[in-house]
Amino acid sequence: MTQPIPLAIPHLGGNESEYVHQCLSAGMVSSVGEFVPRFEREFAAVVGARHAIACASGTAALHVALQVAGVTPGDEVFVSDFTFMASVNAVSYLNARPVLVDSETDTWNMDPDLLRDELNRRRTAGEPMPKAVELVHVLGQPAATDRILAIAEDFGVAVVEDAAEALGATVGLKHVGTFGRLGAFSFNGNKIMTTGGGGMIVTDDPELAARAKHLTTQAKIEGLGYLHDDVGYNYRLTNVAAALGVAQLEQLPQFLARKRSIANRYDAALADLDDLTLPPRLPSSHSTYWLYSVLLGPMDGGPATRDAIMADLRAVSIDARPLWRPIHLQPPYAGVKTLGGAVGQDLFARGLSLPCSVALTDDQQNRVLDVLRSRLPARSRELT
Repeated sequence: MTQPIPLAIPHLGGNESEYVHQCLSAGMVSSVGEFVPRFEREFAAVVGARHAIACASGTAALHVALQVAGVTPGDEVFVSDFTFMASVNAVSYLNARPVLVDSETDTWNMDPDLLRDELNRRRTAGEPMPKAVELVHVLGQPAATDRILAIAEDFGVAVVEDAAEALGATVGLKHVGTFGRLGAFSFNGNKIMTTGGGGMIVTDDPELAARAKHLTTQAKIEGLGYLHDDVGYNYRLTNVAAALGVAQLEQLPQFLARKRSIANRYDAALADLDDLTLPPRLPSSHSTYWLYSVLLGPMDGGPATRDAIMADLRAVSIDARPLWRPIHLQPPYAGVKTLGGAVGQDLFARGLSLPCSVALTDDQQNRVLDVLRSRLPARSRELT
């Protein structure tokens, strides 16, 4: 029987068992214990932020980050159209209104030209600015961060980063998630590192950090007999989950190196195939290739090629999945104001994520490559 090859699963090869056992032995399995503050301190140090607040999920982290950034009911938040649903749901949790911005082809992330043009149109027309831009770094690939931050600063709009899929990605030497007022990360089971489920808010602002911590812990004032001064949330990360996080964080450099090695090997083996577009590589940024994803078929060619090859992979027990369906095509957000949309639709129609777990072996990767190379012809080379 052919051994299945999963898309992206966690690698638990460090001190996870030891640290979790310490929690169990001490009876510290809930939100109280030494590993939660330790995880926050060490995570902040790794990404280069002054403060980190652990949360129950990446979505919870993004929800609170937007609220702390000042988003209130009725406000507009500009957010990527091509992203996972949670990016926009966090806006809706605040009863704010998302404005969806299409992707650019260079990074597959928010198009800075569309953003600038719309903000400039509003300024000229005397229309209000959005309360925030939620900058998503999709699939581990940094967005055009410098350009978008400069545009947002020019128009006086706060930036909150959704780095749920991009832990370890950098622009220059700076980690994504640390450019805006606040950033949010995810530690879901399929992420580069995991706590089983969890998230983190990061910021350099001590007042924003204190506010975020307050809201994620039920807005309870310490020492005053269960006095709560706001509507807070039970978004605390457990000590057991944080123990996993500390152990995973210790291995993050190796995880990132392996992810990039897998991506380099895919790139080298697939570069000469017709009707296959490799993932973005930009000299100023460094992707983590959280999900190594390619585009199959010609532009506007529809999903036929992608779906056929995905079926071939799955027929031999290789997991492969399409990319995100754009938010404007999701029923809850039908009719939401959208700037552009064609690029995101093309990414969804042609995009395919290939197996890229940290523990993926060369032999397993070869099985994936064999299927792709058998289905897609190599480009002809003219003799010179």
